[in-house]
Amino acid sequence: MAQTSAELANTPSSIVDGEAAVDVKTLSNGSREAGTSVWTPASWTTKPIKQDVIYNDREALSNALAKLERLPPIVTPKEICKLKRSLRDVALGKAFLLQGGDCAELFDYCESNMIESKIKLLLQMSLVLIYGAHKPVVRIARMAGQFAKPRSSPTEQHDGKTIPAFRGDNINGYDPADRTPDPSRLVSAYFHSATTLNYIRASLGSGIADLHSPLDWELGHVKDEKIKIKYERIVDSIAESLRFMQTVGADSAASSLETVDLYTSHEGLLLEYEQSLTRRCKAPVHDILAHSEADADGKQWYNTSAHFLWIGDRTRQLDGAHVEYFRGIANPIGIKVGPSMTTAELISLLDIVNPNKEIGKITLITRYGEDRIASLLAGHIRAVQKSGHTVIWQCDPMHGNTRTTNLGIKTRHFSSILSEVNSALRIHKEEGSFLGGVHLELTGEAVTECVGGSEGLKDEDLNTNYTSYCDPRLNEKQALELAFLVAGFYRSG
Repeated sequence: MAQTSAELANTPSSIVDGEAAVDVKTLSNGSREAGTSVWTPASWTTKPIKQDVIYNDREALSNALAKLERLPPIVTPKEICKLKRSLRDVALGKAFLLQGGDCAELFDYCESNMIESKIKLLLQMSLVLIYGAHKPVVRIARMAGQFAKPRSSPTEQHDGKTIPAFRGDNINGYDPADRTPDPSRLVSAYFHSATTLNYIRASLGSGIADLHSPLDWELGHVKDEKIKIKYERIVDSIAESLRFMQTVGADSAASSLETVDLYTSHEGLLLEYEQSLTRRCKAPVHDILAHSEADADGKQWYNTSAHFLWIGDRTRQLDGAHVEYFRGIANPIGIKVGPSMTTAELISLLDIVNPNKEIGKITLITRYGEDRIASLLAGHIRAVQKSGHTVIWQCDPMHGNTRTTNLGIKTRHFSSILSEVNSALRIHKEEGSFLGGVHLELTGEAVTECVGGSEGLKDEDLNTNYTSYCDPRLNEKQALELAFLVAGFYRSG
């Protein structure tokens, strides 16, 4: 009999781990109460759920979840808490948040060149933003776990037949013959995520971000001379500053110039996977802030699949499973805010997931579209200001600006993306607020998925190198252009 993941997680042993099955309903140690509602990693199974996956093989699903529960964390509480401290600075206007990566990762993207190209692009963009904003940049990649994607319909038509929609490599395959949800892909997702993050850490540790040799950061496919000149001017400015530091002997802390922090993130869509990697851990020893938020035993519930997770616009129901799960984890979290979000819903949502009003705990990722941001953003800003919540405002200029060409190809126009970011910067300033970051779908490859930009891509150019299986992404050149726009805004005051 086909069974949803939520149904399996709500059986007496919510995550079956062979002989040592645990009945989460009987646990009192570590559970949390919010009013009359007790939170556990499995309490989401008592709520209505959107975007759930139906698996035909119950035994295989049980085995996969049991395997995940036994595997070690992908990220550590110390790393998560370090990110939380940095995001607190973003919320207070002391830093800027750059978040970007693929719309939906594929297992095939777990390859050195692809990983390096994304790292380099995020580093290049952050260099531009530091130069422009005169602020530190917090870098979060949509990598090492961004496999699942919400879909508007669970099925689609193919050759006159109705088949399951492609939901992401951790659920089913893109090939029409491979669309049945396969529980073994959950375990594969874990290992691909862990391997990707391992290579990210190794690359950073090996000097890929060393500012002593910034010219080693290749521009790759960026051939536009204007962009190159701007970038090289920034690099020259940094190199000159470094030479000055060396001359006056202020280079003793050189290790801080040789690497950077790069955190991972994904949409917390597949809750049985997230539950399996939710662990009750001690707060880091010397982290005063983390200890002040911990329970009496000094522990908190951490999602160890990624440093940062977000709730999508399709799964943010106040009484839904995803909001229930997110309200109990200690990780910093994001919430997508689209045109259908009312101010009352937004404040209720903030009160549920952040009742203690922790500064920087929540990142509000606005995604209105260039034509609707002017009528919606200001009202949301005012409501949050009155509520007492101190959040990070982040602009996602991608999802509200998707269109379909006459040939049925999904794309986004670079001018629309620029327009929404520019509007966000302006409206925040007018409302006495500030834009804390941008959230982008991008790749370090020379794809042709978004039209416009200095390269002048048109609809007829899309098939040149359109490789995304989901939504269109900015290529390296377009992403750098966007960074220059934001930097220019800050430099112009």
